[in-house]
Amino acid sequence: MNDNHDPTVFKPSELIKLPEQMAHHNHGYNQVVIGLSGQTEFDIEGYGNLVCPGQGCLVTAESEHAFSGLGRNEILVLNIPVDQVHPSYAGDRMMRLFEQSSYFHLDTQAQNLIQALTAEMAAHPDDLLLSKACTDTLMCVLQRHFKPQHGERQLQRLNMEIIDQYILQHLTRKISVTQLAGLVFLGESQFHFLFKEQTGVTPHQYVLKKRLELARQLIAETQLSVAQVAQTSGFASQSSFTQAFTRLYGMPPARYRKLHH
Repeated sequence: MNDNHDPTVFKPSELIKLPEQMAHHNHGYNQVVIGLSGQTEFDIEGYGNLVCPGQGCLVTAESEHAFSGLGRNEILVLNIPVDQVHPSYAGDRMMRLFEQSSYFHLDTQAQNLIQALTAEMAAHPDDLLLSKACTDTLMCVLQRHFKPQHGERQLQRLNMEIIDQYILQHLTRKISVTQLAGLVFLGESQFHFLFKEQTGVTPHQYVLKKRLELARQLIAETQLSVAQVAQTSGFASQSSFTQAFTRLYGMPPARYRKLHH
């Protein structure tokens, strides 16, 4: 994301506003992007997501990625050279952090720290020492959100209360595995593995069942049309909703309403 900057000056961290026109590239260093204001759209090797304040993404070196801003926006970008990772405990943790590109959420404490640091950076944009210090501090914070890929992670239990709450709040929209994984600070593949082991179903199947449970309640207890129920439950079309409902409950929504209304 340094295309428009002097290549001889490698800033460890910088504040950037992205244009609305989608751009894409790759580079030979790792990168952390954190949303500060507005919304930005990212696509990292085919995995797309919106990055809002309190959210971010890890972009591994040489990963093809596309990005654009949606209206007024600002992001914090941390540029991490690959050769900066040393064979120490901290270096080992950083290597695991960049094993794959991913999206993540930040807790309130981390967000408050970022606000303080970025205010200082905005006041002193040419201070490279400050830029380096901010990067080092934030990398330490980020590492604490990402647990090792193996060993204790496989014994971890997901906090289903947080996941259920997020799903219920966003049932009317598309919910990606990446977003759910970000809630518990895991990469997508690790989250998928743990989720299926803990619940017996995939995240996609779980979200679908939650949508259908809401739809069944709306069919039985309200006067909403089948099309309105499909939309409220987050289905792309009435026909896809009817097929999924019939598969789970053994009859189409209209017939279910006659029997249970």
